[in-house]
Amino acid sequence: MSDVAEMIPPAKLGASASNAAAPSSIQARVRAMRWEAPGVLSLELSSADGAMLPPFEPGAHVDLRLPDGTLRQYSLCGDPSDRSHYRLGIRAVSGGLSSTFVHRKLRPGELVTVSAPRNNFPLEDAQRYIFVAGGIGITPLIPMMREARERGRPWTLLYCNKRDGEAPFLDEIRALGGEVSLHSSEAGTRLDVASKLAAMQDGAMIYCCGPERLMTAVEEATAAWPEGTVHFEWFAPRSRPADDAAGSFEVVCNLSGLTLTVPEDRSVLDILNEAGIEVPCSCQQGICGTCETRVVSGEVDHRDSILSSVERAANETMMTCVSRAKAGSRLILDI
Repeated sequence: MSDVAEMIPPAKLGASASNAAAPSSIQARVRAMRWEAPGVLSLELSSADGAMLPPFEPGAHVDLRLPDGTLRQYSLCGDPSDRSHYRLGIRAVSGGLSSTFVHRKLRPGELVTVSAPRNNFPLEDAQRYIFVAGGIGITPLIPMMREARERGRPWTLLYCNKRDGEAPFLDEIRALGGEVSLHSSEAGTRLDVASKLAAMQDGAMIYCCGPERLMTAVEEATAAWPEGTVHFEWFAPRSRPADDAAGSFEVVCNLSGLTLTVPEDRSVLDILNEAGIEVPCSCQQGICGTCETRVVSGEVDHRDSILSSVERAANETMMTCVSRAKAGSRLILDI
């Protein structure tokens, strides 16, 4: 993700009261860095003033601003019961500004800034859980496995990596007591998503995070599962057709009375901010939820990677950084 301007909100719409009361940003110190697998470093961050960090729930993430100014969202993969520090898992990505800085330049003792935790991927109650992870997509799932154990719920992890020996946090995960099934293309144990999940459906809830190919395969395999039983966390925007239309449209700001035109090559977020209506934002890719805004009327062309099909159909909110109006529609927003 490229460097972007940071405007961190107090909390995502609908966030828990604990998140809403937390400070918007925290100066933190890197207290430890560890290799968790080839190309994957974990960071332990403690408050620079020694205070306890704001609480978080499984599935939460923070914005991490590095000393060079780059900003990126990372899942919290530590123990939610230990507020002395946050832990992040960061994979080296070719061309990635934040990951390159972390792997090449960041060192223990340095100061960084993190936002208060936000959670678009909460763990709901279920009789049992199926976790599906690809590579670094394991990070938001680790606290969920801890929570499942605390709830006394059985869980299974389908863990996909290029090589079994490159699975981050594997020893820690195995110690949590669930069923861990490793899948590796090089070992000839590639996951057959459709057949594996078909045999596990009864009463289960799925949480999935990984590369788009894996996420899409899980979506297709669970298309007939009951609504609300399959959940996804996207680390990058979903692919869209090259010919996907994006015409201009009008946005009415319900509180200020302004009517603005959004050109085909600009986002709602850009136009609102230019008009002096500051909407908090972070990723600008539709994956963090910071810019979520309530919709009063109009049909939204949802292009984010956060809202569920039910939430999209309800048409009550939109991510202004990527989503637009459907053809011929005019949006009225509660801002």
